[in-house]
Amino acid sequence: MSQLFDYQPLWQRLDENPKLAAWRHDLETLVATRLSPEYHGTMPKWIAAWETLPEFDGTHWDLCCDAVTISADGASDPNAQLVQTLLEFHPWRKGPFNLLGCRIDTEWRSNWKWDRLADSVDFRGRSVLDIGCGNGYYGWRMLGAGAETVLGCDPFLLYLMQFEVFRKYASPELASQHHVLPIGDEDLPDDLGCFDVTLSMGVLYHRTSPIDHLKKIASTLKPNGQVVLETLVVDSNKEEVLVPAGRYAKMRNVWFLPSVPMLQLWMARTGFCEIEVIDESITTVDEQRQTAWMTFESLADFLDPQDESKTIEDY
Repeated sequence: MSQLFDYQPLWQRLDENPKLAAWRHDLETLVATRLSPEYHGTMPKWIAAWETLPEFDGTHWDLCCDAVTISADGASDPNAQLVQTLLEFHPWRKGPFNLLGCRIDTEWRSNWKWDRLADSVDFRGRSVLDIGCGNGYYGWRMLGAGAETVLGCDPFLLYLMQFEVFRKYASPELASQHHVLPIGDEDLPDDLGCFDVTLSMGVLYHRTSPIDHLKKIASTLKPNGQVVLETLVVDSNKEEVLVPAGRYAKMRNVWFLPSVPMLQLWMARTGFCEIEVIDESITTVDEQRQTAWMTFESLADFLDPQDESKTIEDY
């Protein structure tokens, strides 16, 4: 069983790299601040819920199926107490997961997005940075695909706690391969230069400066590194961009929605090469929807009820 917020393997790995050792002290201080009860008042309640999760000496992981799955010798069918404990971490947005027989039917069928990119990216033996990683679902899938290490970054502490729910059942070896930090991309140094693959999925359109975000993710890579970038785009063959006048699909923080040609231009201008479009898909209410594990509004509430090809603001 892994300890809560055990970053010691990560600190050791940073100390082994002269370039990253200098960052380690500032990062450790920042993480400690953001994990303090004073920073987020709900943290004590989440920690108390985490501590009530059942304990088992041995667990079995399946990181290669649609639902990241943990089973354990001696575990019975999920009881109401386990379900209630997991619901303390509501809403569950990214997944699905299966913990000790309890299937967490998350808002997003994130395995659909994984299936769109998995055959195009070779994760075997590679170090990965996942910016805006949420609860770490994709990180577990990347380890299942052979990644050596995955470091996730997400400032939302609820998602970090959801990650820690699953990491609790990881072996020391597996736990040392995957960490999630309570930070955003703006907290990363400008010259990390140490990852083979960096993912930025669902982040770009939330940034007031998409060019700065692209520069940041480029700076995280080793020479010949690879970026996986996923974002909302407008349907156009021209180099153009939409800046919503207000909200977009009820989201306040949407700034720039480029066409694919404009996105390719942005990437080329910021130094990327061999730019490849892996997939273009329309998000549907089958992929993102309300469930018992995410009872708030979801995509159906963000679209025009008469025309699902438009947002509720008529975009």
